[in-house]
Amino acid sequence: MTVCEGDCYIAVILDFVDGTEGCTKMAQKLLLQGLGILALGVLLNPTMAAAPQSALNLMPVPANVQAGTGSLRVDAAFSVALTGHTEPRLDRSVERFLHQLALQTALPISTKLATNPKATLVIQTEHASKEIQEVGEDESYVLEVTATGAKLTAPTPLGTMHGLQTFLQLVNVAPDGFAAPTVTIQDKPRFPWRGLMIDSARHFTTLDDLKRNIDGMEAVKMNVFHWHLSENQGFRAESKKFPKLHELGSDNLYYTQDEMRDLIAYARDRGIRVVPEFDMPGHSTAWFVGHPELASGKGPYGIERRWGIFDPAMDPTNEKVYKFLDELIGEMARIFPDHFFHIGGDEVNGKEWDANPRIQAFMKEHSIKNNEALQAYFSGRVQKLVTKHGKIVIGWDEVLVPGVPKDIVIQSWRGQTSLALAAKQGYRGILSNGYYLDLGWPAARHYAVDPMSGDATNLSPEEKERILGGESCMWSEYVNPENMDSRIWPRNAAIAERFWSPQNVTDVASMYARMDFISARLEWLGLTHKSYSRRMLHRIAGPASPLELTALRTLTDVVEPVKDYTREQTAPAEPTSLTPLNRVVDAIPLESDAGRHFGELVDQFLAASCRDTIAEARLRAQFMLWRDNDANLQPLAQRSFLVKEVAATSQDLSALGAAGLAALDQIAKGQPASDSWRAQQTAFVTQAMKPKAQLLLIPAPAVQKLIEAASAGGACSTAK
Repeated sequence: MTVCEGDCYIAVILDFVDGTEGCTKMAQKLLLQGLGILALGVLLNPTMAAAPQSALNLMPVPANVQAGTGSLRVDAAFSVALTGHTEPRLDRSVERFLHQLALQTALPISTKLATNPKATLVIQTEHASKEIQEVGEDESYVLEVTATGAKLTAPTPLGTMHGLQTFLQLVNVAPDGFAAPTVTIQDKPRFPWRGLMIDSARHFTTLDDLKRNIDGMEAVKMNVFHWHLSENQGFRAESKKFPKLHELGSDNLYYTQDEMRDLIAYARDRGIRVVPEFDMPGHSTAWFVGHPELASGKGPYGIERRWGIFDPAMDPTNEKVYKFLDELIGEMARIFPDHFFHIGGDEVNGKEWDANPRIQAFMKEHSIKNNEALQAYFSGRVQKLVTKHGKIVIGWDEVLVPGVPKDIVIQSWRGQTSLALAAKQGYRGILSNGYYLDLGWPAARHYAVDPMSGDATNLSPEEKERILGGESCMWSEYVNPENMDSRIWPRNAAIAERFWSPQNVTDVASMYARMDFISARLEWLGLTHKSYSRRMLHRIAGPASPLELTALRTLTDVVEPVKDYTREQTAPAEPTSLTPLNRVVDAIPLESDAGRHFGELVDQFLAASCRDTIAEARLRAQFMLWRDNDANLQPLAQRSFLVKEVAATSQDLSALGAAGLAALDQIAKGQPASDSWRAQQTAFVTQAMKPKAQLLLIPAPAVQKLIEAASAGGACSTAK
């Protein structure tokens, strides 16, 4: 393919994606060519290269599914009737369901409840759930769909709401309209605690953003929203008893008490508990801006702008601290009705304690041997305050020290070993290790983590009951309202399935196929995990031609941000809470669908001993597009400093395209490539694997597989 043909090839893609025109005659020519048609199909619909989707795109997978034959037609006359127990929350749930169904189908479906007992969907709810939602309430349901109607039966409104979400996932386009397949589903969760933690303290998150994500939680049957409200970078909850906390410690970005109550009611309507976290004694610098008397050091203190673990910590030896916390916890306990109250308790480095003579004297007087024991003393005192106000304490791993009361719940960021140890000692626990969404891991890696794996497999049945479930965590150092949804979804749906579905539901190909389907459905809820990127890339590009924008998207489709905590280590300048999140690394998803599909295509080609001609054609088309892409991006890089930052990565992608074509040509010869050829091509790939602009070029390892196959020669069977 010539450069002109490559440009027109991109124009064809653009015609499909944006509806613009360009290189029309050449586009028609390419569309008539088998290679062009095939390549366009893959590039525009990457799931063509993925594993076939299951018959039912349900996520989480229900506990038991019995498929029938035929389907239930869903049209404008679709209606829902409630029988048995009724309450306003159920009415609102059905109204939301009908509104969502109308959005998904674009049918003029009425959102009003039917009075006719012969409604399309009849719901039977046996009794009310608890006034304040509790851990372990019955969330089961039975959904029966026949060709003539559907019935949803549940003991409580919680099960009813879950069943409605399952029905929404069943409805899809059919040859003669919209329909739900006939099926009988008996479903219940594996774990009673299925949470998502959002850090609203490091970067403030608006109520609308939180509500959008709570809608997403409802869709995948999560039931705990853990709200991280205080941190070194901000105290985000209004306190009428101690207004200096939010007035001086939040940059005027905080939630009023009415707003917090509003969010709690919003979540309850969706069967979701809200657990607040006020981190102490560390991660508390923002507290000390208005109340330095709580601190162990001399100050002065200001809102922390950097990221990391810092020295300031509350003074565990000061009785005024406990009087203050007693009043604050009491105030917040009246706002948050949930039975659990999170006190943090993690990552205290102890430096202020070590440097304070009065604290050291107190430790000596009370035979407190070290800082760990001092923190245990603090946690014990705070636990009594929380209990006094009718709540149960949750804390991170660090609160699990000898002597801590048995009713404390341990949230483990350290892993299954720590979780199992807590269970053996009689403590209830929830797992977050393996579910840190901000680390940027692929969904498959999160999916492979199970609260009942590792050391937990050796627990007794009684000890296993103490493992309540888990929580995914979205820490917000590099998250703001613009890109937050993309950092949570759709990967969080895979974690939700781990908490809900039977433990033997582990097929990764099935998970990805269903996650792709659910990802699109989540957009109907208003989540922006897919749409945000286009807006950010347009801002990054500035005034740009359609061809340049397509070139930028071609690059950004196959890169991911660096993983774990390497972003801070590789930043061009020390990042702070005031650093704009406007770069390419902020505008792309944490997992590249296109990069994953490309890897699957390479594996498919190699599994067929390099004789799959269709896969080869797809690969060639992809490599030609990458090879020629940089020429189309460079003019834009000269005009936009944000695009210029990724110019080297763009050049690496072009080199990958050329290396991939060379590997395919060598494989076609059927003879092993020379060592010098292999070394030369591997050098290109090695260069491409090096992070640049805090980005990873995801296809590079798969291209290296092709190079190894070319070096093996013959049927390339040794390359797998």
